[in-house]
Amino acid sequence: MMISGTLNFNIGVLGHVDSGKTSLAKALSTVASTASFDKNPQSKERGITLDLGFSSFVVDAPDHIKESGYEKLQYTLVDCPGHASLIRTIIGGAQIIDAMMLVVDITKGMQTQTAECLVIGEILCDHLLVVLNKVDLVAPEKRKSSIEKMTKRILLTLQQTKFVDAKVIVAAAKPGGPEGSDMEPIGVNELIDALQKFSYIPKRETTGPFLFAVDHCFSIKGQGTVMTGTVLQGTIFVNDTVEIPSLKVTKKVKSMQMFRQPVEKASQGDRVGVCVTQFDPKQLERGVVGIPGLIQTAFGVLAEVVKISYYKLPIETKSKFHVSIGHETVMAKVTFFGTEDKLCIEDKFIYDHTYKYQEELLDLKKLDDDASFKPVHQFALLEFEKAIQIPPNSVLIGSKLDMDIHTNLCRLAFKGTPLEIFLDKNFRDTQLEKAKVYKNKSKEGVIERLASESEVIVKNLLKKDTNIQLFLGLKVKLSSGEEGIIDGTFGQGGKLKVRITNGLQDTTKAALQKLSGGKKRAKGGQENQPRAVENLEPVKVILNFKKFVFSNEKRLVQT
Repeated sequence: MMISGTLNFNIGVLGHVDSGKTSLAKALSTVASTASFDKNPQSKERGITLDLGFSSFVVDAPDHIKESGYEKLQYTLVDCPGHASLIRTIIGGAQIIDAMMLVVDITKGMQTQTAECLVIGEILCDHLLVVLNKVDLVAPEKRKSSIEKMTKRILLTLQQTKFVDAKVIVAAAKPGGPEGSDMEPIGVNELIDALQKFSYIPKRETTGPFLFAVDHCFSIKGQGTVMTGTVLQGTIFVNDTVEIPSLKVTKKVKSMQMFRQPVEKASQGDRVGVCVTQFDPKQLERGVVGIPGLIQTAFGVLAEVVKISYYKLPIETKSKFHVSIGHETVMAKVTFFGTEDKLCIEDKFIYDHTYKYQEELLDLKKLDDDASFKPVHQFALLEFEKAIQIPPNSVLIGSKLDMDIHTNLCRLAFKGTPLEIFLDKNFRDTQLEKAKVYKNKSKEGVIERLASESEVIVKNLLKKDTNIQLFLGLKVKLSSGEEGIIDGTFGQGGKLKVRITNGLQDTTKAALQKLSGGKKRAKGGQENQPRAVENLEPVKVILNFKKFVFSNEKRLVQT
């Protein structure tokens, strides 16, 4: 945004529940937007943030920002909830920030949710500042040593992340807690100085299609409905038309404000209130808005995915995860597959390639050298339980938000980038078959008897109710070394005729003759107990093939 040379810079304020994030935002902020400091009555009652809060303050731009033509620097603080069950809101909020401020309670240190915030930050952000809060709760004589000890611990944790050079600032946003309302915050001026040095000119794309993340909605009598949020890409002008895809409506932009200042346009990174022609604000608490036709309603996606190393449980195919994309979180069934080939993936799934089905998502950093399958790329089919709106260039995070909120385990399981978005509800029948994902399958039977010099009857290779037509013409291998081809069925019991390509070896024929001759029929057609000759090993028949898991025709292939 540029109002009289003012740069808007969005900072996500994240951290564990009750680490003092909201108090810190209040101590910093002078101008609050409509959605700031969480108006949820439950939140006020409990003293914790249940929703994204937005507030701002303006300072003089530091020299390195002034060089780009800005006189003022406006910080928009996105106060993200810290309660464990509300992580989906954090994920939605983290996608609209330029930098992250991680708040740590000095009396508790790094906790599970703090680590989860770090993981989200690593996925969605490149810049981090740590605030060691509530230093007033440490006795003055122990304060210095406690600060040094906790700072060392935090920096040690950050060594394993991309935030290895992050700075730690010491503060007490609300000394004395709720009772100490008249006490001045500690360290806020030092924090503002650090923020000024830490700030940079974010890359803003003012061209391209307009996309807007809405976090709050209300109506003004006689004027229209106001959507407040952050511009994710492009530029919007008064009198433009925007689409609200979740409501399937388009609306005209009547007016706009940025922190109570009327404006004619807003661009990527700007925090803005957009007043459009009237609709019921209760229908849109949070979501994405854009130019007509930009945002797609999806029933599933194909995505390239990576396991998050902090997640300690297996991530198995056919299991269900919470998947967060944009501002929505939905339950999705997952199917994983991968390839050992290096692919040149830009933003589209490569259908011409063949992929191997995986029973679970692998942590590639922890694969053994002798692992039988070492994928270079891993992918997931995500089948949503309900349709959701997906903005362009979205990232996705899979998590287990139904885990016990008091668990010490990280609940963020995998991250990824959508490559194919399925807009058709019946995409499994209409589109998915193009994805060539195979399972290696193996079946084993035994030769019951010789039918001729070059044909044998095989039992137990396939079940009785199997569709034999799928297997006709497939190659098999005998445990004695010969190769054959499945020619057809024999009788009604699921037995098969197998033609031996180059004829049976004499030793195999002899063994089979002994096996079939090792039983003597008694009167009445009943078999006597087999003779000792039946201790001979039966000749096994092995069938190896590839089954394409998304094929409607249940196609089987051999290589």
